[in-house]
Amino acid sequence: MMAILIALGISLVVSLFGTPFYIKFLIKRQYGQFIRQDGPTEHLTKRGTPTMGGVMIIFATLVGWLSAYAFAGRWPALSSVLLMWLFVGAGVIGFVDDFTKISKQRSLGLNPLAKIIGQVLVGTIFALGATLIEAPDGRTPASTAISIVRDTNFDLATWGMGLGIVLMILWVNLLVAAWSNAVNLTDGLDGLATGSSMVVFGAYTFISIWQYYQDCTKVDSLGCYQTSNPLGLTIVSAAIVGACFGFLWWNAAPAQIFMGDTGSLALGAAVAGLSILTHTEFLAIIIGGLFVIIVMSDVIQITSFKLTRKRVFKMAPLHHHFELLGWREITIVIRFWLIAGVFAILGVILFYAEWAATVR
Repeated sequence: MMAILIALGISLVVSLFGTPFYIKFLIKRQYGQFIRQDGPTEHLTKRGTPTMGGVMIIFATLVGWLSAYAFAGRWPALSSVLLMWLFVGAGVIGFVDDFTKISKQRSLGLNPLAKIIGQVLVGTIFALGATLIEAPDGRTPASTAISIVRDTNFDLATWGMGLGIVLMILWVNLLVAAWSNAVNLTDGLDGLATGSSMVVFGAYTFISIWQYYQDCTKVDSLGCYQTSNPLGLTIVSAAIVGACFGFLWWNAAPAQIFMGDTGSLALGAAVAGLSILTHTEFLAIIIGGLFVIIVMSDVIQITSFKLTRKRVFKMAPLHHHFELLGWREITIVIRFWLIAGVFAILGVILFYAEWAATVR
């Protein structure tokens, strides 16, 4: 338990007190945000605000994670290493994307094909490592079975392990791309994605620590979990919560720094990774419900316009629709945080309810 608190506390402190120095560095280098001309006019005042703040979220998480294991006096667990690989790898791709936008002063960053190749490379290495490498406890961090609250009987390896691995790689990359895109779309208002992510990772901190105490190697119960080293996942998740908490101080309206694609892609990939490693792939849709709603608003808008040449919303994603309705930015952000909290709590309740029903 102390390792979890250390990961949370140190990442929070590093993010909270390190971000202002990073802001000064970005301002000195004139690494400011490029604002789209077709967005809400209020956003034009944000042009030039330092971006790539996700670097601090990733750095603070890394420091908190490593400090926790240093305190525990052992090497990081395989599952947590794989999750950090996904988190940092996606963040590096986002950083290159952000830097391209800044250096070329345009809203389009990294070449789409290069971005996809980078994400697939990171996701594939994660999928192979999580599926094929056994941890010291004799379990692989991920399973080829599709999971809801835990693994179902639908196993991708039913038709052979070789095909199962290929399908697993495709499934993992689909989840990483979907969640990265979801958080990226949510990152459109000051503090919106940061606060919402903090809530989601808070829920996963609870889920993974519950799996740790109900591990099948510790308890003999029908409701026990086969998650490989859930404590390692808890440490990473808690470190991300702390990093987001500290970063939110500077990212809340009026934002002094934006997380950029560096942060949104990393956080989205981490949500995907946690859903896979905790065997809660479909439960994640509830836990990250706000992100799903925002993605769906974009899908609905695009589909409606292509089919009928009419728009359902004044602008997509959904938070911009409310801006154009005249809502204040801070009002939208706070209410969306509340919605994110409701979904996260609902997800945790469903997770616990399934366990309670199983052990009854």
